[in-house]
Order: sequence, then structure tokens, then C-alpha cells
Amino acid sequence: MADPYSILGVARSASEAEIKSAYRKLAKELHPDRNKDNPKAAEKFSAATNAYDLLSDKDKRARFDRGEIDAEGNPTAPFGFGGGGGQGGFRGNPGGQSAHFEFGEGGADFGDIFEGLFGGAGRRAGGGAGFGGGFGRQAPPPKGANVAYRLAVQFTDAATLAPQRITLQDGKTIDLKLPAGVETGTQMRLSGKGQAGPGGAGDAIVTIEVKPHPFFTRDGDNVLLDLPITLDEAVKGGKVKVPTVDGPVMLGVPAGTSSGKTLRLRGKGFTGKDGRRGDQLVTLHIDVPADDPAIRALVEDWQDARPVRAHLGV
Repeated sequence: MADPYSILGVARSASEAEIKSAYRKLAKELHPDRNKDNPKAAEKFSAATNAYDLLSDKDKRARFDRGEIDAEGNPTAPFGFGGGGGQGGFRGNPGGQSAHFEFGEGGADFGDIFEGLFGGAGRRAGGGAGFGGGFGRQAPPPKGANVAYRLAVQFTDAATLAPQRITLQDGKTIDLKLPAGVETGTQMRLSGKGQAGPGGAGDAIVTIEVKPHPFFTRDGDNVLLDLPITLDEAVKGGKVKVPTVDGPVMLGVPAGTSSGKTLRLRGKGFTGKDGRRGDQLVTLHIDVPADDPAIRALVEDWQDARPVRAHLGV
């Protein structure tokens, strides 16, 4: 795997905010839903997500910078013998779920490595004659490999933290509780749901992709909506039905409303990491029908003489 800093296009001294901003930009450009005919974009999206997962974790980032782990989060082998094996691959869509799996080989047995390097010298009685004596102890058996899944979540489900069901590679299904603050790139770890190994099973790592919505957009924890209203609704005001992530509600439109006016529906946004929900911001747009004789007759003898463009210097 390439250097995570290079993948995100940031310097090694980049701040958390710069790393997050770089990842968001790449995620937006490379999202599979926007690049259905470009498989390389999906690969780059996955690489960017993995890079962000490592660099957004303070402990992982520090260990990577010190050379203790590689770009995939695996411990680096001693004396410069890095790697830990190649990667196999299995991708599929079990049970109709929007998920794929990526299997890696299990970790190395360091006891065997040292025995091969030093001809068993490190296993002398009492462990005192080897390199510092520590090599005389048998390394614990490795756990099985982690299994990576990618789960597509509907926009409204992510906003309301609706439970999600995913089918694992062994055919079993699990109901997931989405975390507060969920967004594209959020990762969930399912302990012991990876591949089996001598030291126990690895974990399942589920990366979330929040699917775009036909008319809602997200701004932080707020949800944005452009809402068309009729001319009579704008002039006279009244209650209009508005869609939200929780279902339709009635919204009061003030009389004399102009296009571009934004109204707020509190608590109808995404749940933030602090547990509080954002709002839905509704921007009104007056939709005037073309060539309506009744409207033309209405304004035939009326003219608005206000200097509505004076602030623009015209």
C-alpha cells in the first residue's frame, strides 16, 4: 500500500483538520456512486478510506510515523524485514448486501523467524544467551486476518441512525447500530467476526458509505432542502407540507415571502458525535407558471415600483 500521506495528498505535518478535509474532497470526487463506469475510482476511494482510517487515529498515526506499523496497520517485522505477507482478495455481495470483503494473510510467527535467522540460538535455556534474552520466549499464536466490508447506507437511515443489517462472509447476518456522527468513511469494528486463526478470530471492519439523496444534501449535521412554493403561497402565506428525514411535516410560510428565504426545522438533521441532532434548513423558491393568463391579468395594471436592485448598484 502506498504512503497514506501521499494518497491523501497532505504533508506529514498535516493537522487533523487538514487530513479530514483532504479525505472529504477525495471521497466526494471518487465516490463509487459518481464513478460507476470507472473501477479505478473505486480502488482509489478504498485506498483513500484506508489511509484516512490510519491517519485519523492518533495512536495509529504516531506508530506509523515511528515505523512501528506499516500503511495497512500491520506491525513491521524486526531488522527491516517488513511486510507480513501479500494480500489475497475476495470480493462479493453476499445476501444482496452492498458490501465487499478483502482477506489478508495471517500474521507471521516471530518465533519461527528468529529460529530461521539464528539457527535456534535464541531458544537457549532461560532465554539469557540470545539477543537480550527476549527471543527465547515463543511468540503467541497469531490471530486470524481481519475482514473488510463496505456497507451502503441510505441517507435518511444515516440521519436517523436506523439499524442496518449486514451479511458476513460466513453467511451469518448481524444487525448494526450506527454510531452518532456517522458519515461516509466511518468505520465500525466487529470483534471476533474476521477469519479464524490459531490465536483466535480477527475482526470485521465495516466501512460506511452514505448514499446521496435525490433532494436532501448534508452540511455538517444539518440537512439542506430547496422547497418550491406557489405564488399564492408566497403572497398569502400558510402551511405547506415539507419532507424531512423523519417523514413529512407542516411548515409555516410567512405572508409576503420572497424566493431565497430560509426557514429552520429544529432537530431534523443528523445526529452529531455529541448526541444532539442538527436542523433542516429549508430554502423557499417561488415557482411561477409560464404563460398563465390569470396571473398576467392579475398584474396587468399593477407594477412594483420598489428599487429592489438598488443594493446591487443598478
